[in-house]
Amino acid sequence: MADLKDFAEQLVNLTVKEVNELAAILKDEYGIEPAAAAVAMAGPAAGGGDAAEEQTEFDVILKAAGGAKLAVVKLVKELTGLGLKEAKGLVDDAPSAIKEAVSKDEAEALKTQLEEAGAEVELK
Repeated sequence: MADLKDFAEQLVNLTVKEVNELAAILKDEYGIEPAAAAVAMAGPAAGGGDAAEEQTEFDVILKAAGGAKLAVVKLVKELTGLGLKEAKGLVDDAPSAIKEAVSKDEAEALKTQLEEAGAEVELK
């Protein structure tokens, strides 16, 4: 049981870049689609809490780059601190998480910036 708790702790502390690498490994080596895994992981957490609680942490999800892909890649690079190749990978692999567990204000600001660059964005 302690091993599972350690494993869960490692998963919770992954960076966005590491999550994307994990998603690529799951898809390429095991045939598991990352979007399906994210829904499966998010499902139990959503049902277990008190429905009256207000959400305080949000994930900024890039759904599509839109017509101005280069502008979106540059903005993702700037917002995440990733290298150009990693930022391009995030945009190419959309839908993908740009930032996770951020405040509502920060999430809204990121969404606005990305939408102004032409991207399609969702907050979860």
